[in-house]
Amino acid sequence: MLRFLPALTLLAMLGPVAAGLWGTALPAFGHLPAASLTGPSLDPFRNLFGWAGLGAAVRLSVMSGLIATSVSLAIVVFITASWSRTRSFSVLERMLSPLLSVPHAAAAFGLAFLIAPSGWVARLLSPALTGWDRPPDLLIVQDPLGLAMIAGLVVKEVPFLMLMTIAAMGQAQPRRSLLVAQALGYGRLTGWLKTVFPRVYTQIRLPVYVVIAYSMSIVDVAVILGPSTPPTLSVQIVKWMSDPDLSMRLTGAAAALLQLALVIGALGLWWCGERIVARLGHRWIMSGGRGKFDTPIRAFSLGLGSISAFTILFGLAGLAVWSFAAFWSFPNVLPDSFTLRTWGRHGPDAIATLGETFLVAGIAVLLALALVLGCLEAEHRSGRGLTRRGLWLLYLPLLVPQTAFLPGLQTLLLNLGADVGRLPVIFAHLVFVLPYVFLSLGDPWRSWDIRYATVASALGARPSTVFWQVRVPMLLRPILTATSVGIAVSVGQYLATLLIGGGRVSTLTTEAVALASGGDRRAIGVYGLMQTLAALVPFTLALIIPTILWRNRRGLHE
Repeated sequence: MLRFLPALTLLAMLGPVAAGLWGTALPAFGHLPAASLTGPSLDPFRNLFGWAGLGAAVRLSVMSGLIATSVSLAIVVFITASWSRTRSFSVLERMLSPLLSVPHAAAAFGLAFLIAPSGWVARLLSPALTGWDRPPDLLIVQDPLGLAMIAGLVVKEVPFLMLMTIAAMGQAQPRRSLLVAQALGYGRLTGWLKTVFPRVYTQIRLPVYVVIAYSMSIVDVAVILGPSTPPTLSVQIVKWMSDPDLSMRLTGAAAALLQLALVIGALGLWWCGERIVARLGHRWIMSGGRGKFDTPIRAFSLGLGSISAFTILFGLAGLAVWSFAAFWSFPNVLPDSFTLRTWGRHGPDAIATLGETFLVAGIAVLLALALVLGCLEAEHRSGRGLTRRGLWLLYLPLLVPQTAFLPGLQTLLLNLGADVGRLPVIFAHLVFVLPYVFLSLGDPWRSWDIRYATVASALGARPSTVFWQVRVPMLLRPILTATSVGIAVSVGQYLATLLIGGGRVSTLTTEAVALASGGDRRAIGVYGLMQTLAALVPFTLALIIPTILWRNRRGLHE
């Protein structure tokens, strides 16, 4: 049975992606039997290129993806180069798990509550520094350049890239390189960039590609923080695919193929940029400069990293305050009083939605965990490790934009007469949960000391006994952490729930994003907080449960 699990896992990850792309390609060329349309035809592309907002939507998608990735990567690289192995860096490391667990939509709402004309920043500065006694008429959130959306993406992608970089540092072994560089007179930052960064970037290249693809095609953050006239291409695709006129799905499918081409083009552009930076970096290394600006860059990078982290934390505080706020006039920093009225009105519905969210996430994560554990055990028993090609296949569902294959998967389900609802949503979530669970659990599983298995086998234990009674208990904490990561990924899924669920499955994320158009900050605060707690509580349990279970076996959980 174990030998079939890797193939089954690939089928669960890549099958929906391939089927979805096929389901997108057919209507993009005019073939949609559900609307009595048969192709081939290029009319969907003619309609797409005739849309007046296409240029602006394409520009927004490409620029937001490339700028958000560049800024996030620069912040992570400079922080790691300047502050790794220091007390400040340890503080940032401890904040990574809670920052990562915050869903994108909740972080976007929190940022909007901070920077809006009536947000906390304006309230803190008014009227003493600004002279405002009422919110200014400024378009800060949903600005036409997409700057607020880019900021929202940066504050969420910095923790992800930081985690990937810290994991890569273990393989790069930077300590000796830094000691040699500093002995030769290089500054800390310059020495790290010249001796460690090339090896670290090789390890984090695929996660960087994932950030580019994700930032270019994200929908929920674009709905909350992005411009609306026109929106980003991904948001417009969802509008076309949700249109009651079935013929608009053809235009949406053509736009989805364009989105896929844009992501491939952006990745190609980034790949070319890597070559240029590598050539320039080689010249810089050979020039022998020891680094004149290390001190100001160190301070600047720490400031940017702190702003990124505290933006999320203060944003969540803003959600909490709004959810309990009674009357709150501008420019007061806090409400006149606090009340439970909003929680009484929206709390029961939010709790019911929380149950649906956990049901979908729980089943998806259990399926993912079973497949991943089976694959890792099969890898261990066969002695064949994950190859470079296998790593690319693992990242493939994250590199293909969701807006390119999920609309096609929805159309394919409709054409086949399959029902939409909870079960298809669970399998759609599994596509995204599987890679993250595999990446979270892979390294701890492979680094387990194999001598424990040898001793157990010498005592007569069969391989299945070693697996269930030795390896799984000893790796309980990483297994629970991978489970928490999977739940956080599932809780944050917006497009997969919206399209594949056909409006019949409501999770905290779909409900929170739906509230964005209404502008009821108190209700958004309730759903944003519930969404964050749904992702954060499993991380807390992953820390507590092994400590309680193995309280008499200290070496087992340390």
